[in-house]
Amino acid sequence: MVAEDIILAPVVTEKSTADMQEGKYTFRVAKKATKIQIRNAVEKLFEVKVLKVNTMTVQGKEKRVGVHQGKTPDWKKAIVFIDTNVSDMKYLGKGGKEVKVSKKYKDSIDEFVGA
Repeated sequence: MVAEDIILAPVVTEKSTADMQEGKYTFRVAKKATKIQIRNAVEKLFEVKVLKVNTMTVQGKEKRVGVHQGKTPDWKKAIVFIDTNVSDMKYLGKGGKEVKVSKKYKDSIDEFVGA
């Protein structure tokens, strides 16, 4: 799956807007997407470091128009935790020398609400 096919839309509610201060972003995702695919898609699209992904399937609601009854489709929601304290990674290289790897990550998703 392509990253654009996995992340369908942001979920903008009062709770999800309040959670953005803590680095939690909520997305509507493809039903067959796995946590690893969601993680890779968010990192690719928004250039952020993803720490954790929680997913859940939201059940569709029963709807009625007059005498006709139906059901809205089920959909999948993902809550993505991003790293808000981005720092350089350090590890010991050849000969015990400390090596820094600095990959450019953002500390928030600006395109989430269209800011």
